Amino acid sequence: MAKFNKIDTIGIIRSTGIVPVFYHADVEVAKKVVKACYDGGIRAFEFTNRGDGAYKVFEQLIAFVRAECPEMALGAGTILDAPTAGQYLQMGADFLVSPCLSEEVVPLCNRRGVPYSPGCGTVSEIVRAMELGCDLVKVFPAGTVGGPAFVKNILGPLPWAMVMCTGAVEPAEENLTAWAKSGVTAVGMGSKLFPKETIKAGNWQAISDLCTKCLDWFRG
Repeated sequence: MAKFNKIDTIGIIRSTGIVPVFYHADVEVAKKVVKACYDGGIRAFEFTNRGDGAYKVFEQLIAFVRAECPEMALGAGTILDAPTAGQYLQMGADFLVSPCLSEEVVPLCNRRGVPYSPGCGTVSEIVRAMELGCDLVKVFPAGTVGGPAFVKNILGPLPWAMVMCTGAVEPAEENLTAWAKSGVTAVGMGSKLFPKETIKAGNWQAISDLCTKCLDWFRG
């Protein structure tokens, strides 16, 4: 089961502000990346269900996180259907994320008290997700639907909405400052936080340092 309850997990995501999004088939690499992010101040991490056997990597990764990164909420991303959601919930995922709104996933997460953040690209989708019980809604692809201006505009009529944006988020001061000023609850950041050459070189300190900088920029 999840280590944190729903309210605590959302609180962790809100207080951290930046959620790294990552997948690697090698569990040892995944462990190094998660630990590097943790050492850099990150407290919520999304491991994506992208490759064959990703759940096997997640199963080992979550055991590592529980032991070595005790304050980390570890979630699973790219969850597209109820069977996959159930699999990750059974392994103890603290939150689930989708690139779209999968209504069949919602009741599974609600029963287990686990946050589900579905990908939405319109106000209607966001409202529908919240009606179903999704407290933290993912806007995706955030850059394509309008970037920080989109978030600022939707929070006008929906000031109670909690939004996590993924897509077009970059580890740069100007970019992260713009997202923070939009009123976004959190942002998800993928490959640009983990350059291939950095991973290949095993330069985990560089990832930690970049995470620290990004958190400083986002929090102002």
